[in-house]
Amino acid sequence: MIKIRRIGHATFETPDLERQIEHFTQVTGLVVAAREKDRALLATKLGQLVVQLKRGDEPRCAKLAFQVAPGSDLAAMAHSLSDEGIKSDVHSDDLPGTPKLLAFEDNKGTTIEVFTEWDYLASNQQVVGIGPIKLGHCAFVVPDVKQTCAFYERVLGFKVSDWNGELFVFMRCNPDHHTVNFLQGKRTRMHHIAFEVRDFSAVEQGCDVLSHHRIPIIWGPLRHGPGHNVSIYHRNPDQHVIEFFAELDQLLDEELGFFDPRPWHQDRPQRPKVWTRETRAGTGWGPPPTADYHLNRDD
Repeated sequence: MIKIRRIGHATFETPDLERQIEHFTQVTGLVVAAREKDRALLATKLGQLVVQLKRGDEPRCAKLAFQVAPGSDLAAMAHSLSDEGIKSDVHSDDLPGTPKLLAFEDNKGTTIEVFTEWDYLASNQQVVGIGPIKLGHCAFVVPDVKQTCAFYERVLGFKVSDWNGELFVFMRCNPDHHTVNFLQGKRTRMHHIAFEVRDFSAVEQGCDVLSHHRIPIIWGPLRHGPGHNVSIYHRNPDQHVIEFFAELDQLLDEELGFFDPRPWHQDRPQRPKVWTRETRAGTGWGPPPTADYHLNRDD
């Protein structure tokens, strides 16, 4: 089994590279750390690579990159993948600070890249836009949620934090309540990608930034039930749903299995569970999602 420690970056293909760069810098608040004709590497204001943009025919999330423990044997991981019937390749990539990657496809066809070493691409700096501190999680619509959940548990070492009914699972690879989400839909596609901001005031600032750019908030501000994060959602020019969030639950002790208690928790202690319409009542606040938010799942 591969033991993922954190999410590193996402790779997006886009037919309009310049427009996406403008949105990710002027609205999201990322920094262009490297630029080529058909590619751009975008980092947070802290200097971590979080988004790789590549020119492509259609907008899509093509890859997710995850870090494993430093010193891990990528060749041994490749062998374990082979035992699962999964083809993989250990190769050197052109990402600064990331000398080697183990690449393979997950059960839904997304390329997964695993790395052990990385380095900051830029120094601390002030940014325009919202300015997230890290890439938090990525959610996908999949035809078979339980099958995908089982793959990420068995192959990548993720653990289930919560279920929302039987059709929406939240999975973690570290103390963060979720790093990947999977929800039931007609075809495989990315549902949303989420960036963590400093605190609640940064979410408020995000609302002001979106308003300044005349970008509608398609859900929020709200506090979720599972994970209890405070969030806002919008669409970027490629129509990807982007979430900014703060105050995500932390599972601090794997053996005890409870989340660090907060005033907004209804359960005491707060443990992983299956959420229903009844258990969600009174656990959060905010408006319901708009029809635009649901488009990624319903088509």
